[in-house]
Amino acid sequence: MLVTMSTARKTIPAGQFKAKCLGVLDQVYKNKEVFVITKRGRPVAKVIPMEENEPAPLEGSVQYHEDIVAPTGEVWDADS
Repeated sequence: MLVTMSTARKTIPAGQFKAKCLGVLDQVYKNKEVFVITKRGRPVAKVIPMEENEPAPLEGSVQYHEDIVAPTGEVWDADS
């Protein structure tokens, strides 16, 4: 593996990444390292650690209680 000191990124050929994928992912997670995957010497992908403070997905968090556009039956001063 080649290491460039200025950006602290590690470069790994695609074939080597394929063989060591799970180990590379562990390094990315534990050490917050960035890996650039190359194919024939050209960069094709980047593996970066996820940010810890990403918001949780909203799917499933909304609850339906009743019809929000139906009349409430309440009389307002503007109605009289």
